[in-house]
Order: sequence, then structure tokens, then C-alpha cells
Amino acid sequence: MNFELTDEQQLIQKTAREFALAELANGVIERDEKKIWPREGVQKMGELGFMGMMVNPKWDGGGMDAISYTIAMEEIARVDASAAVVMSVNNSLVCYLLEKFGSDHIREKYLKPLASGEKLGAFSLSEPQSGSDASNMKTLVRKESNGYRVHGTKNWVTSGVNSNYVILFAVTTPGIGHKGISAFLVEKGWEGFSEGKPENKLGIRASDTCELYFDNVFIPEDNRIGDEGMGFRIALTTLDGGRIGIAAQALGIAQASLDASITYAKERVQFGKPIAENQGIQFKLADMAMEIEAARLLIRQSAFMKDSGISYGHMASMAKVYASEVAMRASTQCVQIHGGYGYIRESGVERLMRDAKITQIYEGTSEIQRVVIARNLLK
Repeated sequence: MNFELTDEQQLIQKTAREFALAELANGVIERDEKKIWPREGVQKMGELGFMGMMVNPKWDGGGMDAISYTIAMEEIARVDASAAVVMSVNNSLVCYLLEKFGSDHIREKYLKPLASGEKLGAFSLSEPQSGSDASNMKTLVRKESNGYRVHGTKNWVTSGVNSNYVILFAVTTPGIGHKGISAFLVEKGWEGFSEGKPENKLGIRASDTCELYFDNVFIPEDNRIGDEGMGFRIALTTLDGGRIGIAAQALGIAQASLDASITYAKERVQFGKPIAENQGIQFKLADMAMEIEAARLLIRQSAFMKDSGISYGHMASMAKVYASEVAMRASTQCVQIHGGYGYIRESGVERLMRDAKITQIYEGTSEIQRVVIARNLLK
């Protein structure tokens, strides 16, 4: 693995950093407090090519590698983790899935506008009774002569309110477990398809999350993704790549925590000197920096393996579980270094701690990641 970024990767990093600081930093605290979806920011990410970075240019994507994607994700999350998760879902879960498993009809009609940023996608796997046990779903699809009818509820759907298209996993053959699950693409606006109100969340509050309801929704047969019964394998394969994106989001939160801690430690004077001169503070900063660098290397290693066609699921799990835990430790220490000022909303650093927590939960909890890692070790 070459640890030097290419000229293109450096340009992507610079572009993402400048965009985040110029377009996302302003108003980030207000968007978090009032749950304001970053519409203009998401639109501009699309214009910059950040919403379909790894998609083949044939389908209007950027044709970039996974390392470039993680670099951009880190820079966006460093400023606004809510905007970053919108970007992550569209890239890692929606565009990747459609390019890898979708028909040319689906790629032409749906992938192109998603990859170009013209449209936005969502990924609906979880249900009220099925989280980590994703195969325990009840959303049911019945075959008709020219398509399918779906009934059921999905929850924890990122971008569920603001998306145009939704990847849906549902049961086509009951009674045979995960082998009876299939995947579909559903358009917003179809009769019987509706969404619930956005959840009132601890963190990433500017990113909408909601339930989706399917009441006898008709899905054309052309909108099935892959063969019947392939849905669960499609979901698991897709989530491997998604975990790299969430790891990069966590890394951005951790780096922002370190950046804010260094700045404040140099400025805050107590007992006649900046607190940065206190060894207790220096050790906190050193630990944060070491863990962030280790997380970054794990993420780039997993992205490198993905780009190289090497089996990377276990490495993606390592990257996600470690980066998410680093994000929690770094953001908590950031609040501690800021003291009372870190506990109030105006400082902006308490948001980092709230945003970090979800990275240990969604797209596979830290506990599930450890199961994946252990199974790879013991196979």
C-alpha cells in the first residue's frame, strides 16, 4: 500500500476541505439545533461530484477510488457530520448497490441521476422488530403478473424524508429466512408510499431519519434488483462498503475534536499560563492524535483492499468499530478540555460528542462488527 496521496487525491482533499469550510461551517450549530436539513450543501456536493464518487463515468459518476471517497468523507464530516451521512448513504449504500447489482434499465433510469447528485437515495433495511437481526423482517411482497405489491414498515431510514428513491428489502418468500428476501427500488410519490415525521435524535440532527410506510404499493418488475431471494446477500455486500464510509465519518468527527482541543488549549489561560502547557492536557492531545492516525490507516487499508478486489469485509468492520470508538473518546476528551464551555451548545464541541455516538450504532453496531471480525479469524 502506497501511503502517499496521489495528485488527484490531494486535489479531492483540498476541494472537500474548502467546500466544507466555505459552505457547511456557517450555520452548522443552528442546523443541528433546529433539525434543518442541509439542502443547499447537499445540492452543491452533487455539483462537485461528491454524491457518486465511485460510480463509473458511464453512469454519470466520478470514477474515483474508495480511498478518494474516504478522504472526501473525512473532510465533510470534520465540519458537518449530518451532511456527511447524507453523502455516505448515497455513495456507499445506494449508488454502489445499483451499479453492482442493478440492471442496465435501473442504472440508466435511477443510477445516473443519483450519481450526478440530481436525485437523492435512501436505504431501508431495518424494521421496528429487526435491527441487528436484519433477516427478521416482516415487510411482505406479493408477486403479481407484471410486478409486486408491498406492505410493511421500515425504520431508521437516513434521508427517508428528503430522498427521491429508496432501496427496499422485503420478503418475497415467507418461511425460509434470509433466502426469501429480495431487493427493490421504489420511487417517492407512488400511491401508498409515505413517510413518518423525522425522528428527534441525539446527534446528526440535521440529517433526517424516519419511518417509511408501504400500503399496497405497486412495484414494477423492472424495479427488482437482482433475482428474487438475493436481497439479503445484496444488503450484506453493500454494508461492507458502507462501513468504510461511516468509519471515515467517525474519523472526521475525531479530527475535528482534536483540532478544536488544540486551538482551545492554546488560547485558554488558567493559573497564569495556557492550559496547553499542562502535561495532563498534553497527554490527552497525544492520545487523541495517536488513535486518529491509527484509525485513518485502518480506513485507508480497507479502502485499498476494496479498490484492489481483495476481500475486505472484516477490515471494514475493524475500521468502523475502531474509528467510531476513537470518535467517542476524542469528542468526550474535547468536551473535557473545554470544561464548562464545552458543555454549552454555542461552543460547537458538544455536538461532536453527540454526533460521534451514532457511528457506534448504525450500519452495524460495534458488537456486530466484533462478531464479523471474530468469524473471519475463526473460519
